[in-house]
Amino acid sequence: MGKREIGQLSIIDLIVSLLIAELTVISIEGYDKSILFSLIPIGILVILQFILAFVSLKKPKFRIFLDGNPSVVIKGGRINYNEMLKQRYNLDDLLVQIREKGYRSIEEIEYAVLESNGSLSVFPYSKSKSPLPLPLILDGDIQEDTIKHLKKDKKWVYNLLDKKNIRLDEVFFAFYKDKNIFIIKNDDLI
Repeated sequence: MGKREIGQLSIIDLIVSLLIAELTVISIEGYDKSILFSLIPIGILVILQFILAFVSLKKPKFRIFLDGNPSVVIKGGRINYNEMLKQRYNLDDLLVQIREKGYRSIEEIEYAVLESNGSLSVFPYSKSKSPLPLPLILDGDIQEDTIKHLKKDKKWVYNLLDKKNIRLDEVFFAFYKDKNIFIIKNDDLI
């Protein structure tokens, strides 16, 4: 599962961890049976977890299916109550996480994003009034929520790429900020 903390584990990782622990306990309690009865299912679970992690790394839509998308719960200083309801996230949870980040009230926050791992990313009002960078392309996949938010379409994204003479499958990450597009190509990665 890599070097992730408990709070960063996906649902699948957490389930696999719990199942491995349960199978280990069963093998300890059943001392009269061969340890192979526990090692085989544990090995299958580990292999399954590796396969799911690899597929979710290569297929963003599968990753979204397993882990979900981040959700904007405060936008422009206003609480997005409909998104909070959809995520079953209440005001008490929001206030606790805002206080944990060192802010006294919601009025100090311009944007807050509930990440797919359950943590809250908080962006206070800044003097620059620069909007958040919006992800346009992740792993060669156009982010439809972003272009919808910008009131644009896929054709607009393709036109931007054509102007820079870049194909969609060459793009690792592209984001939009202050009416500019910033692109990191697959070739730019180490």
